Amino acid sequence: MQIIAGLGNPGAKYAGNRHNIGFMALDAIHRKNPFSPWSKKFKAEIAEGEIAGEKVLLVKPQTFMNLSGESVGEAMRFYKLAPKDIVAIYDELDLAPGKARIKIGGGHGGHNGIKSIDAHCGREYRRLRLGIGHPGAKELVTNHVLGDFAKADHTWLDPLLDELALNADMLVRGEDSQLMNKLALATGSKPEEKPAPEKKPAGQSHIRQARNHNQPKILPATGPMAEMLKKLLGNKGD
Repeated sequence: MQIIAGLGNPGAKYAGNRHNIGFMALDAIHRKNPFSPWSKKFKAEIAEGEIAGEKVLLVKPQTFMNLSGESVGEAMRFYKLAPKDIVAIYDELDLAPGKARIKIGGGHGGHNGIKSIDAHCGREYRRLRLGIGHPGAKELVTNHVLGDFAKADHTWLDPLLDELALNADMLVRGEDSQLMNKLALATGSKPEEKPAPEKKPAGQSHIRQARNHNQPKILPATGPMAEMLKKLLGNKGD
């Protein structure tokens, strides 16, 4: 079983906020996959279903963002799950709008919802960060995250959420790189490319290259070979 937790603040006042992109992601997954209606448990709105042959619990904490871990931790302990069985979906200031990144563990990056889950569940859970962009100055951050998405944002937001919902099976199976490519293509972002390995000269191993690199060629000083070279080079250096 897996828990997919989307982070946000409860209530109509916050529904369209950038900070609520985690709630929006869960709503999209709920719409496009077979789940039960939303109900209330674990200080959250929850829905049960199955994706990729595995039981999945969607969790939208209703504790307000800063106490998200109370809700997610309660669900984790009830089902006797481990942090590795949790995926948290949330907003990321330090990613451009529409960009997505996923990893296991790491720091909270100043995100109070993640800080709370770290405290209640441990840190080794999967984190799907959805970029909302940075307003450019620290004093503008609060208004930015608690402000609604602009109409223009929906050109990337809607395709991002739809693609995530349609490929939720990849999220559940842990096919993270494939999922990131799908999301990048949906939003017109360029998938990150791994740097190509450095090419070696043909026919030489890396050990041979290391031995030969910048080694001066030593010419024989005496003997028949030396005499022949002197004739060919015209006795240069004499």
